[in-house]
Amino acid sequence: MERPGMSDKLSKFLDSGIYRFEDLNAVFIDPVRILNRSYTRFRVAPSAYYTRFFESKHAGQESGVSSSNLRKRKRKEKEPHSLNEREKAAEQRHQEARPFLLKAHECLLRATDLLEAMSNLRGDFDPLQGCGNSQSPSGLQQPFVELGQDWQSALYDITLNFHQHEKPTADGGSAITGYTEQRVLPIFDNLVVNETSVDVEAEFLNNRYVIPRQSCFYMVSHTSMFFFPFVTWKSDLRQIQNLIPAESSCGFNLIVVDPPWENGSARQKLRYPTLPNRYLLSLPIKQLTHKDGGLVALWVTNREKLRGFVEKELFPSWGVRHMATFYWLKVKADGLLINDLDLFHHRPYECLLVGHCHREAMDSKYLSIFQAVQHNQIIISIPGDYSRKPPIGGLLLEYVPGFKPTRCLELFAREMTSGWTSWGNEPLHFQEFRYFSTQ
Repeated sequence: MERPGMSDKLSKFLDSGIYRFEDLNAVFIDPVRILNRSYTRFRVAPSAYYTRFFESKHAGQESGVSSSNLRKRKRKEKEPHSLNEREKAAEQRHQEARPFLLKAHECLLRATDLLEAMSNLRGDFDPLQGCGNSQSPSGLQQPFVELGQDWQSALYDITLNFHQHEKPTADGGSAITGYTEQRVLPIFDNLVVNETSVDVEAEFLNNRYVIPRQSCFYMVSHTSMFFFPFVTWKSDLRQIQNLIPAESSCGFNLIVVDPPWENGSARQKLRYPTLPNRYLLSLPIKQLTHKDGGLVALWVTNREKLRGFVEKELFPSWGVRHMATFYWLKVKADGLLINDLDLFHHRPYECLLVGHCHREAMDSKYLSIFQAVQHNQIIISIPGDYSRKPPIGGLLLEYVPGFKPTRCLELFAREMTSGWTSWGNEPLHFQEFRYFSTQ
């Protein structure tokens, strides 16, 4: 759609949520616009997504850290100390990526039209007027993780409401009078599918959720999956075995994995339960992949111990050949980085390792296609909630040609996308009504 007085790139950004920088391996994305491609009747509310980095106060104050403590932490970070071998390796990785990150950020700061649009991404939507806040409680009293370890988890059902009846109202609007079809399905350890071309409303424990068109989720209930993984992590894999297709020609062409890596921050803040690395070694990535190969993308933190584990153990055990590293560069609404680029323990970026997986010997025809993935790509965005990753599936699909329809899977998912299968212990986390507004 052409907009008078607006650059072509910005106009495309407002339509697609993607702003591509010329002659640079970098893009800026608006996750809200991208996510909303999955919905027909609802829209992800900008202020419900952008809960941070729009206020003028310091980011440390947003998270409850006093300015004095923040200054002390920064002083401590700047104090010179002797780096151990892992820290040296991590610093070397950072120095290799630094020029690409700096150049991408400089291009962002020069894109004045984009910067102006960024300041308005959150808009003036009042979350208290959202479709979910006035009609449902503000979140489950118990998180899905806790409900999944309940001995009664097998008895919990979710109701999917299809094909709404609507009738005109006196003011010219319309009111929902009922549904032509309702399906009641087990919510745990079961593939819940919306095969229709429209969003579906769902109900669970008096809360309401939005299920995107042509999507499905599998929510794991295992009592010990996340709280005592060192005891039963092997047996818990039987739940993901249910996603392995009976025929390899029906395997997944794109698999995105966002593991709950062990880290002190998540543990201290009680954000989410984490998993030991060894749990991930037995994920059946090769069996889940399409017979002609697939793209695998893994989110990792900047810990050198973790990077070494992925490169030396995890990818080899999955049968994945690492091809490229993407960087998610995090900025505020004004375009500034959320942290200093060289802050050692708080880098303002995360890495996405992209590789190719093939069930058998790599066919040169498909390998040549997947090797076209460009290295050192930069994805810039304003972060949403804690640990919420930007929706990069559409960007990755550009490197999965020739498969129609493309089958996509996200492991350890916390939200859903149209056309994708979402697996984890809380794939409905960001699907609750309070995160949406009506059109």
